[in-house]
Amino acid sequence: MDFFILAALVLCSFTAPAFGDKGSTKARTCSDIQRFYGGKGFNQNAVPQFEISGEHLRICPQGYTCCTSEMEDNLATLSRREMEGLLRETKRPLQSSLSYSYYTFNGYMDDLMNRSMITLQDTFTSTWGVLYSRNSQLFHDLYQDLRDYYRRASVNLEEVLNEFWTRLLEKLFYQANKQSSLGEDYQECVSKKIETLRLFGEAPHKVTTQVTRTFVAARAFLQGLNTSREVVGKVLQVPLSPKCMGAIMRMTYCPHCRGMPTAKPCANYCSNVMKGCFANQADLHTEWSHLADTMIEVGERRLNDVDSVILSLPNQISEAMSTVMDNMPTINSKLFQACGSLSEGGATGSGFEGVTSRRRVISDDRLGGSTNKIAKSVSDVNMKLKEMRPYWVSLPKILCSDRVASGTGAEDKCWNGMSRARYLPEVIGDGLASQINNPEVEIDITKPDMKIRQQIMQLKIMTHRLKNALNGQDVDFQDTSDDVSGSGSGMCADDMCSRGPRLVAPVTEQPMVYAYPPRNKEVRGSASQSLPSISILLVSLLVLLLQR
Repeated sequence: MDFFILAALVLCSFTAPAFGDKGSTKARTCSDIQRFYGGKGFNQNAVPQFEISGEHLRICPQGYTCCTSEMEDNLATLSRREMEGLLRETKRPLQSSLSYSYYTFNGYMDDLMNRSMITLQDTFTSTWGVLYSRNSQLFHDLYQDLRDYYRRASVNLEEVLNEFWTRLLEKLFYQANKQSSLGEDYQECVSKKIETLRLFGEAPHKVTTQVTRTFVAARAFLQGLNTSREVVGKVLQVPLSPKCMGAIMRMTYCPHCRGMPTAKPCANYCSNVMKGCFANQADLHTEWSHLADTMIEVGERRLNDVDSVILSLPNQISEAMSTVMDNMPTINSKLFQACGSLSEGGATGSGFEGVTSRRRVISDDRLGGSTNKIAKSVSDVNMKLKEMRPYWVSLPKILCSDRVASGTGAEDKCWNGMSRARYLPEVIGDGLASQINNPEVEIDITKPDMKIRQQIMQLKIMTHRLKNALNGQDVDFQDTSDDVSGSGSGMCADDMCSRGPRLVAPVTEQPMVYAYPPRNKEVRGSASQSLPSISILLVSLLVLLLQR
């Protein structure tokens, strides 16, 4: 009797592989994947006519399949190329929005400064006459310094403004006393006293405070937009790991190899794959949100009156000059007492005979009016910043939007990585630390991507500068390459180095070899069983019978 049982088991061990996934003795045709494979630009003659045993597969489940090893490699390369293209498409709207905001805000600032300068030139020529024409370079230099500062040149804004007021008062003093030149010692004495006597009244302090606060905030705001744009570009250029690409290939093209071309990935399955692939990117969320929030605060608190500050600059300068002209006798008395009287042959009049009686300067609107435009620009930028805050943690959802099973009741008909069945594991959290239990992508959570960590550091640095600007403190911008070491040696951002022990041993992989991690047994589904597992079971039974 044992002999007959033994013979039956041996016969089953040789005939079982012929039944395939559906238990049918007839092998399924591969005509569907032949058309699909050829449509992707590959040689469809490389596709088997009928299903073959899948022990050779390294990414897809090793049941009966229509894919050879060469086909699997080609489809893996294709899935990488398509994912890279999808990432480019995904980042383009955000980068375009940030670029548009950058150039729009920058253009309005340039327009405001141009309008302010043109107003000063037109009105000062008619109001201050020869005094302005002889000293127009002084005003031109002031506006050029403001532009240079705004464009990130190494300019100390407070020193520039203080020097302007000192030089302007010197020019007014010389004009009032009809002196074209003075001795070096006398000039030095006048310059020192001008700095301490506050002869312009409160105008220099008021203007310096307003202009410094506005330009510091505007420059930081503009640089924040530029930093955001650069971070998006650099982060989404970081190559995905071989483990990630293997998981994407398994999710995308393995259903075709298994004869299920219409099965879309289960929604939660796709989420886990993408959360594993973009775990490092998700760690940008905290600092990305901080940067967006700080930029919004700068826009609302420090850029609400940028137009009035820049456009009123000519009038404030003119009023300060009027104050000096009206108080010139007192100013002369103070300076003569401190520095000595001027040589004989000096002035007998005020020196301002050609100046009109009152000098209020009002900015015109000949250049199209940026007054409301820049406020609207800041408002638009802030709205976009609010929208982009969750970008990095919402990336898996964005990438899965066109890939998931659709319609109610699809949970039992979607591709779960092994078969067309329900996906049982829960969706994991965001970020690298959460990937310790990711069933789809094998990740070493103790080794964060250093290129992305550098971009996190850039966000921190930029947020710090914006907070300084929010407090009216000047900020010294450096090139981004100078802020963080390019090697990443010894740098652990966000306490990543102190996180839990590594559970996955590092594996040195050959190119295009995607070793797939162990999967949850509940996910495999009942429709397909691995052929080697059947053989092992039968051999075990044979051994037990022979021992009897």
